[in-house]
Amino acid sequence: MTTLQSVPALGTHPASGSLPSRAETREQLSKATYDLLVIGGGILGISTAWHAAQSGLRVALVDAGDFAGATSSASSKLLHGGLRYLQTGAVKLVAENHFERRAVSRQVAPHLANPLTFYLPVYKGGPHGAAKLGAGVFAYSALSAFGDGVGHVISPARAQRDVPELRTDNLKAVAVYGDDQMNDARMALMTVRAAVDAGAVVLNHAAVTGLRFTKGRVTGAELEDRQDGTEFGVNARLVLNATGPWVDHLRKLEDPAAAPSIRLSKGAHLVLKRTRPWKAALATPIDKYRITFALPWEDMLLLGTTDEEYEGDPADVAVTEQDTAQILDEAAFSVRDQQLSRDLITYSFAGLRVLPGGPGDTSKAKRETVVTEGRGGMLSVAGGKWTTFRHIGRTVMNKLAELPGHPLGEDMEPMARLPKKVPLPGIANPNAVAHRLLVDGGTPGPRMAADTARHLATHYGSLSFDIARLANENPALGERIHPDAPEIWAQVAYARDREWAETADDVLRRRTTLTIRGLATDDIRAGVEEMLADGR
Repeated sequence: MTTLQSVPALGTHPASGSLPSRAETREQLSKATYDLLVIGGGILGISTAWHAAQSGLRVALVDAGDFAGATSSASSKLLHGGLRYLQTGAVKLVAENHFERRAVSRQVAPHLANPLTFYLPVYKGGPHGAAKLGAGVFAYSALSAFGDGVGHVISPARAQRDVPELRTDNLKAVAVYGDDQMNDARMALMTVRAAVDAGAVVLNHAAVTGLRFTKGRVTGAELEDRQDGTEFGVNARLVLNATGPWVDHLRKLEDPAAAPSIRLSKGAHLVLKRTRPWKAALATPIDKYRITFALPWEDMLLLGTTDEEYEGDPADVAVTEQDTAQILDEAAFSVRDQQLSRDLITYSFAGLRVLPGGPGDTSKAKRETVVTEGRGGMLSVAGGKWTTFRHIGRTVMNKLAELPGHPLGEDMEPMARLPKKVPLPGIANPNAVAHRLLVDGGTPGPRMAADTARHLATHYGSLSFDIARLANENPALGERIHPDAPEIWAQVAYARDREWAETADDVLRRRTTLTIRGLATDDIRAGVEEMLADGR
């Protein structure tokens, strides 16, 4: 492993195109009056900021933690049409989801999304029969215009060749369909970058301590920089509360008497080392409504998810022993025991789904967006799902444009006139990028490893060449952070100078995969912290 002494930082002369300092960003935020202040850097707030900046508005985005630091980096990592929604007859919803899924994976971010084949096993005594599931996956693929092939049924023997740990006892048949997969933290970060490229000003680790009012209207926020304690404020014509699980907390700053608008559902996941390669994912029905996933992801296996009402502090959400037991028990319906050993678990995480307020089982609740306007004119928005993040951003912008009195002005460019499929930064064919990195990436230094080239290509797209350039200029930055992971130290320097990384967790959990692989050792954490400090 690279020693700390051999990992020089870019020092006081960061790479060309580096981000402004936190002090410079705070000053910029303090001096201007923004059309829109978005509070909350989850994907909903990020997407809204991106679309608002595209429409010509002066936009600011702040978050108390890191971008996608909570629920938005704790998803099942899927872009999907929602097969289970067919159970409730939501045919139009599934078709709309497929449209958004295809747009992201093919035109907006093909470098960050990849197609994934799903096997849906049908066991004797299970909640659904083979004929029903076969018809279901055919209808599902039809709603996607057969863009991922035709949903069909295959034999257990054929499925086990692609999923070697598939449990075949009492397995009658396997239904097949297609969806897409992503690294949610990287997708969110690239969307932040897109918002900034469109003109937005962003700052993470900046917590709202109060709201600003003018004649009873919310006209900004007071903030504290959690990195150094500096207090500052932002003025805005309109404030959007997009704080996810904390949405009602902020609404109470506007109006202490505000009634709850949402409820929360916890979804937990486990990450395990794989015993053998998987070429497909498993989606196993647990009951009439719930499905448990076993997903090959980042060379690991992702299991989940749970769905239970959560009433505690959102900051305290965590995976419990009960969650772990439930996930492993449910996975055991279709996954062999040797793949479910607790010794293989490298990481676990939990996120909170934001659902409309009301009674009933959270697993049956609609994943819809909740929009409320407060007494002081602050608009609060929460909910939705990752697959439709672009659609949610456009929908919120349309609602803002329709507000009485037009607080954002009459000259805002309507969403309908903007390009429908604006690509995210780095858009490229990842196979072509990986090939270029292998051919050129080691010049004049040592040849880049194939797994590193593939990892960079599928997490940065064409921006990978900027990272390769850092490694070429400083060979120590081309060394692996950990021998069992594809990441190199140049990614840490890049995260610091170009991707708003402020803490070791920002780098290890969200800008790389070291934490989820169980490889964020004390030595590596210290090395990352040293590089971050040297750049300040």
